[in-house]
Amino acid sequence: MRTSEIREAAAALLDAHRSGTPIPPLSMTYPSATIADAYRIQQEQVRFWTEAGDRVRGHKIGLVSAVIQRQMGVHEPDYGHLTASMFHPEHRPIPAGAFLQPRIEPEIAFVLGAPLRGPGVTVDDAGRAVRYLLPALEIVDSRIRDWKITIVDTIADNASSGAAILGSTPIDPAEVDLPSVSCALLRNGTVIETGTGAAVLGTPFNALAWLANAIGALGVSLEPGQVVLSGSITRAIAIAPGDSIMAEFPGIGRVTAMLAEDDPS
Repeated sequence: MRTSEIREAAAALLDAHRSGTPIPPLSMTYPSATIADAYRIQQEQVRFWTEAGDRVRGHKIGLVSAVIQRQMGVHEPDYGHLTASMFHPEHRPIPAGAFLQPRIEPEIAFVLGAPLRGPGVTVDDAGRAVRYLLPALEIVDSRIRDWKITIVDTIADNASSGAAILGSTPIDPAEVDLPSVSCALLRNGTVIETGTGAAVLGTPFNALAWLANAIGALGVSLEPGQVVLSGSITRAIAIAPGDSIMAEFPGIGRVTAMLAEDDPS
């Protein structure tokens, strides 16, 4: 894609954020767009947000499930940026108007205590760099109409990022066998989905190593204090105003998010 088209596509997504009106798939508007083009569109939006005063606080990893990869016709995950404005406190209502087509996923969040600079980062390197982990919920959202997305669409749309909600009790990763960690996702008190950490590329540490190497190829590193959402343990579920969502991780803890009927202010 030409630079002018990259900026045009980023502007369309930014306008969807502002207006609350989804746009047609970029993969249809720009049929020759590649994955590399999609990351350029993503970066253009991140540049806009940071120049407006937001800051990058970490990253999210998507497309970690083998089932989803087959569905999307891809063979590796993708990533997006988490800015400070995307984080919401646990137990406080989140305005539904911030989202267009929200879904929610349970994840294990890593908070880094040491830098990770790829390429060449191993799973052991990734584990040593984690200061602590937290239970997390990610609200994923799409600025693409009806979630009619290809890999190009979701990457361009910042990996369909929406919001992150972190639990409050840090856990030493050495105390947890991440592949066997179980998770129950509850909506309004009813279990909707279950899964284990092995759904995330065998272990969430694999996802973290993949991310460090993927962004390392671009000259970017993961830094101490940054948060990484390692990918969904279950299928994403749709949520609506008034819903209360809880993710329970035995041995790690639980985290709750509430989607407000109206703006709590």
